[in-house]
Amino acid sequence: THLFIPGPTNIPEEVRQAMNLPMEDMRAASFPNLTLPLFEDIKRVFKNETGRVFIYPSSGTGAWEAAMTNVLSPGDKVLMSRFGQFSHLWVDMAERLGFEVDVIDCDWGTGVPLDLYAEKLRADKAHRIKAVFCTQNETATGVTSDVAGCRAALDAANHPALLFVDGVSSIGSIDFRQEEWRVDCAVSGSQKGFMLPAGLGFLSVSQKALAASKTATHRHCYFSFEDMIRANDTGYFPYTPATQLLRGLRASLDLIAEEGLETIFARHHRLAEGVRKAVDAWGLKLCAKQRKWHSDTVSAILVPEGIDSADVVKRAYQKYNTSLGGGLNKVAGKVFRIGHLGWLNEVMVLGSLAAAELALLDCGVDLAP
Repeated sequence: THLFIPGPTNIPEEVRQAMNLPMEDMRAASFPNLTLPLFEDIKRVFKNETGRVFIYPSSGTGAWEAAMTNVLSPGDKVLMSRFGQFSHLWVDMAERLGFEVDVIDCDWGTGVPLDLYAEKLRADKAHRIKAVFCTQNETATGVTSDVAGCRAALDAANHPALLFVDGVSSIGSIDFRQEEWRVDCAVSGSQKGFMLPAGLGFLSVSQKALAASKTATHRHCYFSFEDMIRANDTGYFPYTPATQLLRGLRASLDLIAEEGLETIFARHHRLAEGVRKAVDAWGLKLCAKQRKWHSDTVSAILVPEGIDSADVVKRAYQKYNTSLGGGLNKVAGKVFRIGHLGWLNEVMVLGSLAAAELALLDCGVDLAP
């Protein structure tokens, strides 16, 4: 089957082979030779120069929870926005973990509302807002938000709140600059731009977030910064790590370094533009309402009235052995998604477009082939 969902993504052969090895002793004296360079090299992908990175055996969702429960305290007020299934799930987690969530609901197809963030931060003279949340790439709608704009809003209000970024489907694929944008907690996962199977949650934190964690009072155990720091500093983990995924991570970080982050970002943009030109040629529209929101890792494509996007996804899979992403929550039945991130080239993208076009035609969409 040809895989064009926005994660898990395709795995390069070098990475797959790196994971194809016998089990090893994660307490061996030689294990830090693998892990200590991993911590340093993954920081480079986040462009985190002065903080540290935690690697959890979890999905990106686990890293979300780690960030919130280590750095914030129960009842803390947080500013969030919701404009797709994954920003919705982040809000849901914050509410369930007992934070006071000031959530701004936006149209699905738009991104973080910088003007409203700026307004709320200016009005918060008592600095009750302890953290501001930005979903850099909303995977459900194919929308990328402006992280630098969030930092600018905080600075303009001279507000001390921490900045949290969900970069699960963006980091390693779309420009992200943790140090420059002073992002305090940046979350990602192994199965997107890092070109690995699901199973590793990455959390890259600033010194400010580490300092906040020392006085935060939320309960945590599995995701404890203190436990991780104590073990990680010697090259080990407080519990059994996913050793084969760590071997794969070594190979994927080497591929990322070899291609270079700026080249990777340019490749993603070029391939995404190709998908967007195909959508235009079909006479269809993206879920993202303006060009400034266009995502370079996933395109959510609106189907015409009277067509169920789930049928397009089903047809592509059953007849053309191609996995496309379906519509989630509010856009269920209205969009299908083409993931174009990670290990991807022009011919692969052309294959996804061919399969999508054939499936659209089969489902009765009136378009010129």
